[in-house]
Amino acid sequence: MSVRERKERERAHRHQLIVATARELAEEQGWEAVTTRRLAERIEYSQPVLYSHFRGKREIVGAVALQGFAELTAAMRRAVADSSGGRAAVSALAETYVGFAEGNPALYDAMFLLDTGLLFADAATPAPLREGFGALLDTLRDVAGDADPGLFVEVFWAAMHGLVALTRSGRLPEEGSAQRLDLLVDRFAGRP
Repeated sequence: MSVRERKERERAHRHQLIVATARELAEEQGWEAVTTRRLAERIEYSQPVLYSHFRGKREIVGAVALQGFAELTAAMRRAVADSSGGRAAVSALAETYVGFAEGNPALYDAMFLLDTGLLFADAATPAPLREGFGALLDTLRDVAGDADPGLFVEVFWAAMHGLVALTRSGRLPEEGSAQRLDLLVDRFAGRP
């Protein structure tokens, strides 16, 4: 292995260490606790080393969010693959989405609530975001009926996000969550 290859490998390792540590710290203490100073202390590198990888916290949160989209996409694809299609596939998507959000609150915040600079629905949208949308589209296209499949996915996604956000904030009571999800699935799967 050449010196250059070793340095590239070490740089990639540091990059991943920064992202993993930020995510861990956010899940433990919230995103307010994630500062470049704290990250530098935790990973035992200087702040200038962090800045050689990321211009600031926004980019670090964006890197965490991209990991989250890749993980959510993989989970949704697995769930749908294990379903029998139709309503079962829509239910698998919905349950996986909600479970992911509940199990990874800080990661979900990075993906959907915090400023990351990541563009959605744009030519510059990063691949993990496009792939996440594609995972939804691949399944929901079959139940979209006469609706534009892309718009159908956007409304489904917005409804899922709304249920997650309103439940997490306490604006919707925990009791009734399963019934709300079933109602949403029924409506999006074409059942009255």
